[in-house]
Amino acid sequence: MGPGRDRGMVFQSYTSFAWLTVKENVEYGLKVNGYNRAERRDIAHHFIDRVRLTKFKDAYPDQLSGGMRQRVAIARALANGPEILLMDEPFGALDPETRWQMQELLLDIVCEENMTVLMVTHDVDEALFLADNIVFLSSHPGTVREIIPTPRQGKAKPVTKEDMYEIPEYIDLQKRIMHLMREVAHDPAC
Repeated sequence: MGPGRDRGMVFQSYTSFAWLTVKENVEYGLKVNGYNRAERRDIAHHFIDRVRLTKFKDAYPDQLSGGMRQRVAIARALANGPEILLMDEPFGALDPETRWQMQELLLDIVCEENMTVLMVTHDVDEALFLADNIVFLSSHPGTVREIIPTPRQGKAKPVTKEDMYEIPEYIDLQKRIMHLMREVAHDPAC
């Protein structure tokens, strides 16, 4: 299966085109897919605003912080209207404060846009905060070890990271996942 408009991808490393502005980066996929200039402008403006980069729409990637660059990548992926957003450790290189701000922003956007996200992460708190279901994989070869529903499955998501710590099952789930991580690390079959 090759690339498709039904899937958007956000990588761990920064993937914006250095020679394009924020606006031009977000419009890129739309241009390739034949959207006219007015459509591209309107769609890009919407998603640049959603990721809170309106003041930086004419900036180049080297003028942005790491968190801002990831917001450009998210806006670019969302602008193409994918059915599913694939994310590979998208916040792994960010400092802790920027990371939780990006997690809250992502959660807000995903809920508002009503979309599905499949995210790879090694961060237990990130998985518990963002996921409806956590699919725990073994290593080499990656096989499903366990599917863990979170307490929020089918409910409104917490608004802030602090709200997550108020969920009664949070500590037990955190321990369960850490136990699985330890098992996989010590199991020669994994």
